[in-house]
Amino acid sequence: MQGGAEVVECGARFLRRWNRGRNSPKERVSQLNYPANGHTHEHNRPDEAQPSPGPRKRPDALRLAIRVTVFVVVFYALQRFVVGPLLVWLLLGVAGPLLAELVSAVLATWLALRIYEDIPVFAVGLWWNRSSVQNLTLGMLGGVGAAALALVPPLLTGAAQVHSVAHSLDYGAVLFAAAGVAAGAAGEELLFRGYGFQILMATLGPWATIVPVGLLFGWMHNANPNAGPLSLMNTAGFGILFGYAFLRSRDLWLPIGLHLGWNFTLPLFGANLSGFTMFNEITGHEMVWRAGVLWSGGGYGPEASILTSAALVPLFVYIWKAPLRRQTSPLTDVPGECATCEPSPPLPS
Repeated sequence: MQGGAEVVECGARFLRRWNRGRNSPKERVSQLNYPANGHTHEHNRPDEAQPSPGPRKRPDALRLAIRVTVFVVVFYALQRFVVGPLLVWLLLGVAGPLLAELVSAVLATWLALRIYEDIPVFAVGLWWNRSSVQNLTLGMLGGVGAAALALVPPLLTGAAQVHSVAHSLDYGAVLFAAAGVAAGAAGEELLFRGYGFQILMATLGPWATIVPVGLLFGWMHNANPNAGPLSLMNTAGFGILFGYAFLRSRDLWLPIGLHLGWNFTLPLFGANLSGFTMFNEITGHEMVWRAGVLWSGGGYGPEASILTSAALVPLFVYIWKAPLRRQTSPLTDVPGECATCEPSPPLPS
């Protein structure tokens, strides 16, 4: 940037082939500031003053319900009858279910955006630029840090120990398992914080969407092994935090990073994740608890413990205070936000 000037270019060249519609997500995509250097609306916090969008239009409840229903039905149809069986057969059931969730979510998102908005799948919050890298990194650090807050204190106090299971560490298998965990985290975020979540948020408002979808996210884990009231409450808490993460960043990379950091760290310590034992045979160790179920979470793992409940509080503060780079979201931003170029500090070249 010449002379350190703050310059934001509105509109990405590869998106100009779509026609513009009045105040539609399609028009907002054409107005996005998505240059190669990653400058976006990153420093506008949701709680900061924004240009007045004018009176909100009365929502078309039936149309909204149809769009959300189509998105969800297409996802589950693909996962259950097409993509899921195919990938389980190809991958022999190892990472098939996790990858099937991601592929099904991507296809359902692409179809919904193509039918109703005529905008690319990246517009759901998957822009890839320097801001995306920063948000993903901050998310992963937050997820790992929260998991450490839940696991390190019992290890230091002797309430839990890491025991060897007589296997050597297989780095290749760990990377393969990590890829499966990443696919699962990305798939869940696309499903719960993707298209359906964002059009609800644009119509109903942030917290009228974040809280109910977060509660639904927790309830959907009810079928996991050894699930109980505390595990569902904690998982719902994560769902609400992930929704707030999207509100702050307006991309999916921050909640994906948070989700991935948490989901990878627990099994790496040898703890159960959402009722499943994942890495023990790969890492060669497992986490054995001497404390009661209230602290250990029992067979469900630490996510069903009060340690996780306590870790949610600093994680919320972290998301609130982290130096995130806010991106532009054509499905949720009001037209005034997308049409105005906001200056942002230069990034190092």
